[in-house]
Amino acid sequence: MPYVQVGDLSIYYQMEGNGEPLVLLHGMSNNSQSWKEQIQVLKKHFTVIAWDAPGYGKSSDPAEEFRYFNEFAHILNGMLEQLKLEKIYLLGHSMGAAVALEFCILYANKVKKLILADPTRGAAALDPEENELKLNNRLFSIKNLHPEEIAEKRIKALLSPYATKEVFQRVKEIMIQIRPAGYRSVAYSLYHQNQMKLLSQIGVPALIICGELDSVTPVKESRAIDEELLNSQLVIIPKSGHLCYQEKPEEFNSIIIEFLNKEEVLQEACKNIGK
Repeated sequence: MPYVQVGDLSIYYQMEGNGEPLVLLHGMSNNSQSWKEQIQVLKKHFTVIAWDAPGYGKSSDPAEEFRYFNEFAHILNGMLEQLKLEKIYLLGHSMGAAVALEFCILYANKVKKLILADPTRGAAALDPEENELKLNNRLFSIKNLHPEEIAEKRIKALLSPYATKEVFQRVKEIMIQIRPAGYRSVAYSLYHQNQMKLLSQIGVPALIICGELDSVTPVKESRAIDEELLNSQLVIIPKSGHLCYQEKPEEFNSIIIEFLNKEEVLQEACKNIGK
């Protein structure tokens, strides 16, 4: 199995395809398995790398739970260094989008294009009391409920009414794999997340994708982030929820391919004109 050692952490990843590297970062209740529909298609265009974040999937748990997304970003950088990837396309969903933003702020020279799917503003979108309540609810759930109970409790909020039974079952199978160390690390990081004032430092082309019916991180969250980024565009996928990439994989994948290939096509045209 493909693992890299980053400090005291063993990080699992999937890598398939050829071409420019595209790194996929999953959300709070998921792991690299959730990108199955993306890997199958995108590997025909890119070298796709999907990690299990620390405390998730087949990656090991951090000795001390993380408190900030920059800790995830540093581990991601360590993984990329082990894989000798110097310049990447970066795609993150939900909490993965928060990690992607943090990485882009810390390692701006390593990102060619940035894609944020159903991103969250975390603490920046909440008043102190609501932020405290969300943290306590998440910590209570992971301490007192079985992962299957957490999945049953959250899954309807993650999907739109249009989600198929197959998608519902797949999402549940992945969600019940969550572990306390990873879930708590993200809960604390969301509690501390406030990247809004830093977004204007990100100059790379950015794409924001959001499910029209996302009730976890609604479209207004994506619009707020889009307004702060210097070079971004927002695409809304109709009749889909927070897990729009799992509900509408064909639309999602097409949007990704078009965005990542756009500049290359223009560059190739310019080269041909110059001949």
